[in-house]
Amino acid sequence: MAVMPRAEVDVTAQLVKALLKEQAPAFSDLPLTLFANGWDNVIYRLGDEMAVRMPRREAAAHLVLHEQQYLAGYALRSPVPVPAPIHAGRPSGTYPWPWSVVPWLDGTPAMLALQESRNAAAEDLAAFLLAIHVPAAAGAPVNPVRGVPLAARSSVVQERLDDSRRYPQGDRLRDIWLRACAAPPWSGPGLWLHGDLHPANVLLQPDGRLAAVIDFGDLGAWDPAVDLAVAWLMFDDGARHRFVAALGPAVGADDWVRARGWAVALATAMVTFSDDNPGMAGVGRFAVTQLLGGD
Repeated sequence: MAVMPRAEVDVTAQLVKALLKEQAPAFSDLPLTLFANGWDNVIYRLGDEMAVRMPRREAAAHLVLHEQQYLAGYALRSPVPVPAPIHAGRPSGTYPWPWSVVPWLDGTPAMLALQESRNAAAEDLAAFLLAIHVPAAAGAPVNPVRGVPLAARSSVVQERLDDSRRYPQGDRLRDIWLRACAAPPWSGPGLWLHGDLHPANVLLQPDGRLAAVIDFGDLGAWDPAVDLAVAWLMFDDGARHRFVAALGPAVGADDWVRARGWAVALATAMVTFSDDNPGMAGVGRFAVTQLLGGD
């Protein structure tokens, strides 16, 4: 069974309360409730208006530093709320890594919404990407596995596709992947990215409009095609056409070929490594269906 990485630190409520008392005492008496325990971070809701974001393994710890340093800039550009840190927590004697207090953003994760509601966010999500995909400052971080040339990810993606049990139509997915790898690489300036844009990180209002975008742990700069993969991860064919149209000339034909390749990479990661996370596995299977269905 392929499951998400194990936690290297047990992030308990007692630990979080102790860190708040030590470093952010104004927040330490607020109610604290476990909300999520994901691949990289544990999230506790703090009172009604905040959350505490705690890395659960060392590989994720430097990503919190990126959020603390750069997410305020994203917030200035974004047309919807993003979780720019309110408090930048430091390592301590009881916890080895940086951590953050962030605003609590209301909305229903698109992963839990009906497809009709997901589809309603197509134009809003396009507007979000147009707003954040701007040239990054010199020295901006480059995520080693997101937004990089697709060839750098080819061996791991093709190894997943060798699993014929999970991917009975793996040859067709491999063809999409190889065509994406053969497409001209991104030649523009490095653009700011979300890096992990999929339905679990998109929050919706009751009418399906975009409420917020969360989890910027993979933010960085380079090829925006990695974010465009959300076209297959979130939307069906009709909504995908609206999403593409809303992005318009800002995205070229080669960008969309690479984006489809990124959708293969992300979908297969979700399917392969989410045996203990049915929701995420479902997002991956949906994307595979969309990729095999045509454009």
